[in-house]
Amino acid sequence: MCGIFGYSGPKNAPEIILEGLKRLEYRGYDSWGIAVVADQIKLEKKTGAIGDLNSLNSELITLDSRTGIGHTRWATHGGISETNAHPHFSTDKSFALAQNGIVENYQELKASLMKKGYKFESETDTEVIVRLIEDKMKSSVVSRQLSDKIKEAVREAFLELEGRNTIIILTKDGHIFAARNGSPLVIGLNDKEIFLSSDTLSFAPHVKKVIILNNGQMVSYNGRLEITDIKSGKILPVRPEKIDFKSSKVDKEGYDHFMLKEIHESPYVINQVISQDFSLYEDFVSQLKKAKDVYTIGSGTAGIAASQIAFYLRVFGKIKAESVIGADIYEYYDLLGKGDLMIVPSQSGETADVLEVLEVAKKKGLKIASYVNMPGSTMSRLSDYPFASHAGPEICVMSTKVFTSQIAWGYLLSKIVQGKAPEGQQNLKVLSEEMDKYLNTGTNLEAIKSLAKMLAKSKDIFLLGKYQNFNIVKEGMVKIIEGSYIHAHGIPAGDLKHYAITLMEKGVPVIVVISKDIAKDDVLNAVNQVKARGATVIGISPTPSAGFDYHIPVPDTGETSAIMNIIPLQLFAYYLAVELGHNVDKPRNIAKSVTVK
Repeated sequence: MCGIFGYSGPKNAPEIILEGLKRLEYRGYDSWGIAVVADQIKLEKKTGAIGDLNSLNSELITLDSRTGIGHTRWATHGGISETNAHPHFSTDKSFALAQNGIVENYQELKASLMKKGYKFESETDTEVIVRLIEDKMKSSVVSRQLSDKIKEAVREAFLELEGRNTIIILTKDGHIFAARNGSPLVIGLNDKEIFLSSDTLSFAPHVKKVIILNNGQMVSYNGRLEITDIKSGKILPVRPEKIDFKSSKVDKEGYDHFMLKEIHESPYVINQVISQDFSLYEDFVSQLKKAKDVYTIGSGTAGIAASQIAFYLRVFGKIKAESVIGADIYEYYDLLGKGDLMIVPSQSGETADVLEVLEVAKKKGLKIASYVNMPGSTMSRLSDYPFASHAGPEICVMSTKVFTSQIAWGYLLSKIVQGKAPEGQQNLKVLSEEMDKYLNTGTNLEAIKSLAKMLAKSKDIFLLGKYQNFNIVKEGMVKIIEGSYIHAHGIPAGDLKHYAITLMEKGVPVIVVISKDIAKDDVLNAVNQVKARGATVIGISPTPSAGFDYHIPVPDTGETSAIMNIIPLQLFAYYLAVELGHNVDKPRNIAKSVTVK
């Protein structure tokens, strides 16, 4: 959700910045802009998709610039327009600024600045930061060079902002400043280049080392890198670190969309889970076994993964684990305490409402374990036990392979807890092989594609599941909503007769997910109930049933069958999006990395 990018080095700045912004596209955006400097700042902003160099103003392209900043915006304050897009100019055009986050006290700040005579051109909270910095520069009593005055003004202004914010500033003398509080900011270093960005993926092909800024830190660069503590103004040591950029390639590799490619990479990510070094788990598992209370936390798809991880810990690990959605944990705050443990799956490691929970948990003395796909994320750095999924870049906003990786990891963890790691490994190996066969059998995909054409005409789609498959149908619901914009509802099969049966009527589509487990007969009973009321039933199951109008056969992989069953649901969402002509990799109104609450 919003992306910041900055560059200074020997290469063409507009070209490098455009490449960086394209690698940030997966975060979600509706407008974008870049600002570069030679003898003055040239700025260009656009709505819609990021173009190539030819889409830019000819003056910007021909400018001999080696330094600049860029931004992808996901609208929060103000509509989607070039005026509201970032970066924003200062009044005298001595600097331009872009922001990732939300200024929670922007209305009070704006009212105060307007009383002082400052004018505002946009509807954004970001422009408030620009005018506040101008005001701090104006009130400075010390005569300094422009860069020195801006540095102090940025520091002072940033201390007045409430909320999770990161900003980046380009001055007309080629200086870059950036400050962080909550929203991510990382620095990439090469021999003669520096990159600043919201995540490491955007500059992964270019750098050897990184610096991950902590909250309350500011960076300035003009040929020399300096990091400052915002509160005290103290200069901090610069400590670059090497980071593992496994599988940083961003390419569809012949697939029509990233989503389809990433679904097909699911067997690979399961093998990545299997191949992890088990010695990394020893202390964590010891803490997990003796923890007073265990919570699994996440939001969106990661929240559903957290719930499935808790399921596996209860069923196979014999650990009493409870899952909670990150944004809805307030009522637990007074119950959290030392001796508790929190497990947090995430794709980006930067989800704002979950980070807020972790900050509370840290203060209360909880142990934190994370399972994150983005190297160097805030979530990983807050964790006592940071685990990496190594799933490779997931570009489609709809998470597929990372969700599969998260729940496969949760299954393996539950087996490790019980001292059955080899058995868990073997079960996942079989799953990976069966999943690979399934995905590479054309008739499987064609059957789902054909049914998706039928479902595309639906007003509502219902999904039924129980036991190991309840979270799976919830995630299927999420994917179908994201991809098709059709209302979908994941229902616990046992609750059907208590409320949702009122919605069952002739022709309404119901997707049911069944495994060969203790819940099978209960779910088949629910199938009979919806069938009796005229519903059209699509069964995802190893075996057919008389209650199915259509059967999607899936291999029976035993304890891991729920992980297998998510694949056809992801494919349904994909083919629905294609059939309806939607933007598959970037569904409307949603962002992949939700860095604001």
